[in-house]
Amino acid sequence: MTGFCTSPQFVDHITRPHHPERPDRIRAIALAVRQAGLVDSPNPFPDFELDLQLSPVGGEKLLELQPSPAEEKWIELIHTRRLVNWVHHICQSGGGMLDQGETPVCAASFDVALLAAGAVLSCCDAVMAGQVRRAFAAVRPPGHHAEPDRSMGFCLFNNVAIAARYLQRQHDVERVAIVDFDVHHGNGTQAAFEDDPTVLFVSIHQHPGTCYPGSGYGWETGEGGGRGATLNIPMVPGSGDAEYFSAIESLILPKLDAFKPQVLLLSAGFDTHSDDPLADIELSEEGFETITRLLAQAADVHCQGRLVSALEGGYNLRALGRSVVRHLVALR
Repeated sequence: MTGFCTSPQFVDHITRPHHPERPDRIRAIALAVRQAGLVDSPNPFPDFELDLQLSPVGGEKLLELQPSPAEEKWIELIHTRRLVNWVHHICQSGGGMLDQGETPVCAASFDVALLAAGAVLSCCDAVMAGQVRRAFAAVRPPGHHAEPDRSMGFCLFNNVAIAARYLQRQHDVERVAIVDFDVHHGNGTQAAFEDDPTVLFVSIHQHPGTCYPGSGYGWETGEGGGRGATLNIPMVPGSGDAEYFSAIESLILPKLDAFKPQVLLLSAGFDTHSDDPLADIELSEEGFETITRLLAQAADVHCQGRLVSALEGGYNLRALGRSVVRHLVALR
């Protein structure tokens, strides 16, 4: 069985008009999973309309998991107390900007960010308890750009990085692998683990010379004892399904085979879709399904199937909703 964890509270993180990371992303996913027949619960956003043109996919329903806010002690496994206090202060003051203009927050954003991290931890708990085999957390704000000492790139706290440390501390997992297929390099996740040999970080993304945040070159392989536990795969603009499948099969799967993770985490960014406005990768919805199946098969081999996926990017609402459905179908 596969778990699905989200909350209507994720729309309470208000960015600003025309900002790509907007509340409607969660509304689009909520509509898509119901049109596809993946969940039976009522849509919490009945007035939201989007032409998804989805039909029921059939098969087993998802188990809906209820999130709870992460305790700050778990956030501090990755982030400095100073950063946590700063984000709390800005939100408590009514909102503002956490970086140079890309990461706005409102009064509710701190609490929503704790809930986003908590949703991923709830997925980890369900997977580790055997309640579900895999789980997907449809959350916002996203996380993979948030570095230990700063929020950036739409991200407040690094949900997946926090989950990796949580698995190690709370569930005694020794080796965790993270595969990030967002179109942008997961600089925050890399910064959290670049000297740590117990967490493998793999990021496949648009070439940093052409895309935010300008990091993630192939020569970035880790530091000190963690050298070799970071794998960056820059993809040239225009790359599509075939190029991604080849990179996963020739580079990512062998890396996972060598590392032998006990749990696999995914930073699932759907801004690699051909219709996404923020970058220039040309994946199809079917491509996301195949990518997910390849990674899920690796989890079957090394992790007893244990896989937790968390939403990162994806800014064309129709493409996002439809691609998440394909991702979930492949996780079942």
